[in-house]
This record gives sequence, structure tokens and C-alpha cells, in this order.
Amino acid sequence: MKEIFSKSFFPVRLIAIVRLNKIVFPVCLLVLFACAKSQVEIYPGRPSPERPSAKTPPVESPAEPVPVTPPVKLPPMEPPRIKLSMKTYSETVSEWKSYQDLVRWMEKEFSFDAERFNKFEGTLPPPRTPEETFRLRSGIYFDAALFAKETLNRINPSYKAKLVVVIIRPYGANHYFCSFQNAGNIFIMDYGTPYRETTGTHGPYKSLAEVKKVYENYFPVKGRIEAISYLP
Repeated sequence: MKEIFSKSFFPVRLIAIVRLNKIVFPVCLLVLFACAKSQVEIYPGRPSPERPSAKTPPVESPAEPVPVTPPVKLPPMEPPRIKLSMKTYSETVSEWKSYQDLVRWMEKEFSFDAERFNKFEGTLPPPRTPEETFRLRSGIYFDAALFAKETLNRINPSYKAKLVVVIIRPYGANHYFCSFQNAGNIFIMDYGTPYRETTGTHGPYKSLAEVKKVYENYFPVKGRIEAISYLP
């Protein structure tokens, strides 16, 4: 019985195994493919556009060192000088003590006005006040004579300053200057003339007659001095 069973069972078993293999094998293949990793080819991507960066200046190669000049020490600055306003004629004269102060001012500040001289040559120009002559610091014979007379009498009335006229013929051109007294003598101031021979302060003289002789000898205008006298 055993043998029969064994002989008859073997083919059946074999058939069952074959059938089972037909079923299991495809299932295993499906499971194998399902579990296998999928390989996807990835192409290299394009680089993402970058934002433009700020341009940096090129780095220069280090040059030779530049010599550094030491700072120059400047001298201390002086404070600006304030230009004081010019004193008036009256203020200036009030500080003068003698005729010598007037002489110094005339020789340093006063100048002969050639244009005015040519304009009024041979005539008497319109008189200027002492204040105007002081401000302009220039003039001609009559301007300087009147200025000296008024100024001397302000400094010291004992000078008894006066105007003097020199009458010259035949040209008819008169000349003017200032005369004053000091220590019993006569002095003259003549700063309104273009002639150096008689420009300045002269003296002492004892009378106008002596002054007349001086002008006859040294005054460059050729002619006869007909008279010399004080003006009222």
C-alpha cells in the first residue's frame, strides 16, 4: 500500500510543484521589478542668473612710497590793523603847538596841483576853505597861502599871519604867500608854487622890503616886481 501510495503521489506532487512555480515565479518577478530603484538621468541644470554685483575698482599694485613733506611752521599771524578814521582839520590843528607843526605837515602831506595851476594861470582861482585844502592835501598859491594864514592864527594868534601879494609886471601875473611874525621877525610860507627856488618856509626878515629883494633874485618868473604888500 505504501509503495502504491508513494508511486502515485510523486507525480501528483511534481505536478503541483510545477504549477506552483508557474504562479510564484511571475509574482516574484513583479515584486523584484517593483522594489528595484528607478534610475532617472538628470541633465546638468543651467546656472541660475546672479544679481549684478557692484563693480569694485581694480586693486592697483602698490607703487613706490611717496615722500611725506613735513608741515611748514608758519609765523604767527598778526591781527588785522584797523584803519582809524582820518582826523578833521580842526582836530588836527588843535594838537599843533607851533608853526613848525604846520611846516612838517606842508612838506609831508601837501602837494602842488599842476592841473589847477594851468587852469587858473594869470588869474585868481576861486578860494578854497582851509578844511577843503586839508582834505585834498593839494592846491596852488592862493590855496596854500590862505590855508597857512588860518592855521597859524589858530595855533597862536601872536603869529599875526597875513596874506602877501607879489605884483609882477609886465606879465600881470600876481603871486601869493603867507607871512607871519615870530620873535620880532618876519617869516614867509610859500608852498603853492611850482618853483623850487622859493618853495618852503623862509626867514627871518626884518621887513617885506627884504622879502621883495629875495623874490627879485630867485623867483623864476622873469619880470619886474612892481610891488609887494599885505592883503587886508
